[in-house]
Amino acid sequence: MNISIIAFDEFTDIDVFFVWDLLKRIRVPGWNVRILGEQSHHTSASGLTIPMHGSLDEANSSDAVLFASGPGTRKKVKDAGFLSSFKLDLEKQMIGSMCSGALILAALGLLDGKQATTYPSAKKLLESYGVEVIEKPFVLQGNIATAAGCLAAQYLAGWVIEKSLGSEVKAAVLKSIMPVGEGLWFDEPDIEERIQVYATAAPESGRGGRPFRRATARPTR
Repeated sequence: MNISIIAFDEFTDIDVFFVWDLLKRIRVPGWNVRILGEQSHHTSASGLTIPMHGSLDEANSSDAVLFASGPGTRKKVKDAGFLSSFKLDLEKQMIGSMCSGALILAALGLLDGKQATTYPSAKKLLESYGVEVIEKPFVLQGNIATAAGCLAAQYLAGWVIEKSLGSEVKAAVLKSIMPVGEGLWFDEPDIEERIQVYATAAPESGRGGRPFRRATARPTR
């Protein structure tokens, strides 16, 4: 299972790192998560520069492609070179966005005739593409999903996890980020191990046809 997170200059930090963290809590062979960009490094809206794992063309063969958000989306929707890098297939790929990342989906024509959600400041611009924008944290239309509001990253990542590995893996991953005493408890010290056990017990192959085998859990905290 190859998952690509698409970044660019002026991306919103949490909308990349929260999705990345959730997806990387699964550590089984064949489960690959990479951040892709046009350049070797991109700088977030807060000024943090990070290296990319690969180039945009990798997204076209990924099983899931998730677009980040941020002020940079307003430039990317007008960047013909950036947009032409993508040759995505809604029949074969899971495609999603965080907040204003929905603008890129619209610019690619992927939201034609569909409902979507986005960050409030991007609503009017998204509507200008003819998209019906609805006030929900997560909107799923077939193989395309839009999430809005930073904490909605758990819905976007959860969708990819559940569709690929099942509801038990999704539930365990999301449980692992709950506040202690409010969903995460001291009598559950094995939650990280359970994520790997459930992932191992998932169907023989992911969407990419790569087997998932048992991996040793490593503490994230």
